[in-house]
Amino acid sequence: MSATSLTVPLTRLPADFRARALRWAAQFSYCAYFEPNDLTYPEGPFRRLLGVAAEAPTAPHTLAELQTELVGSSSTVPRFGFLTYEVKNEIEALHSHNASGLAWPALHFFEAQTWLTWETDTVTLHGRTAGVLAAILATEVPPTAAPAVPPLTPRMPKADYLAAVEAVREDILNGEVYELNLCQEFYAEGVQLDPTDVFLRLNAASPAPFAGFVRHQQHYLLCASPERFLSRHGTTLVSQPIKGTIRRGLTSAEDDQQRHQLLHDEKERAENLMIVDLVRNDLARVARTGTVQVPELFGLYPFRHVWQMISTVTAELQPATSLPTILRAAFPMGSMTGAPKIRAMQLIEHYERTRRGLYSGSIGYVLPDGSFDFNVVIRSLQYRPDTGYLSFQVGSAITYDSVPEREYDECLLKARAILEVLGAEIR
Repeated sequence: MSATSLTVPLTRLPADFRARALRWAAQFSYCAYFEPNDLTYPEGPFRRLLGVAAEAPTAPHTLAELQTELVGSSSTVPRFGFLTYEVKNEIEALHSHNASGLAWPALHFFEAQTWLTWETDTVTLHGRTAGVLAAILATEVPPTAAPAVPPLTPRMPKADYLAAVEAVREDILNGEVYELNLCQEFYAEGVQLDPTDVFLRLNAASPAPFAGFVRHQQHYLLCASPERFLSRHGTTLVSQPIKGTIRRGLTSAEDDQQRHQLLHDEKERAENLMIVDLVRNDLARVARTGTVQVPELFGLYPFRHVWQMISTVTAELQPATSLPTILRAAFPMGSMTGAPKIRAMQLIEHYERTRRGLYSGSIGYVLPDGSFDFNVVIRSLQYRPDTGYLSFQVGSAITYDSVPEREYDECLLKARAILEVLGAEIR
């Protein structure tokens, strides 16, 4: 393709340029948008990027195909895409037989035909740029009514969820796992909504450093994730697992009290430490000996609705290690499985009622220089306009000290922003 670039000062663009660009991009069968929300974050948030493609006939759908695609590649085009939780089945001898109303492909990365990159004072259009700026500026962002979504149905009734937590505690007592991330789905059918509008509403209600919008044909992901799975810059890998959540206080004094309570919560610290150890072990499989470090343990960071406990693990990569090799070592992220990872994933399949799909998977971008950044898909809506199926999932980490009712309440806390945006309640 004939590739060009065009850099435009932000001062020459309307204030709603990003919303126009996203609405323009969402008409393409393949679209990915990454939004950092100008938030500060250890090691930095996502870069603000937007990429589209009308078709992607050679896009890889497995890690093996991704490996083939990348070997010897001299492409100067970034790749945008996702890995669903089900990629675990290619990495380990596992399966996914639970119900799915979404049916994402396991993995998909497309080469952008047109992509936009934002810097402090400019935006640059790359690739096929002819007429693109004019098309974006001509795109209207119409006022839309708040979505009207029917009550969402739990795939796992509350009583069953509480019983599952007790069963997991028994598994922990029997030495099966140390910790297990148990998730549940809430869904509605026959839903009609505007995915772009709902993403913008979600992003405004719950701004996050690893937010994103993905369209894959008739599949949409609207994501307000606070969590990084894995990034690479130069030879440095960074993973930042989140384990530990508490609601924000209504006053400054109460907020300080909530932060203090989370910091000194032995259960939350134990959860975080177990996953940090798991991540250290995962990264050690592709790191140069002795380079795995934990520069921050139990860091506390405020978001709109919750305080989160975040730790940072870094490593220096072994020479000539490919992206698929790194993903085979570290995916799925330990914060969404538990430990030990393989047994935790087997028990997740047993206790959960829904195939996770893109939930607890990852979206991200791979740049031509080999750097990449991937999030953890949480705090997200999955939607298919062709079937009207709308879904979100939430979960919490179960340890032996877990109190089932408290774990259920944590799930609902994590769902708050999504329910508010949808104007919906749980049936």
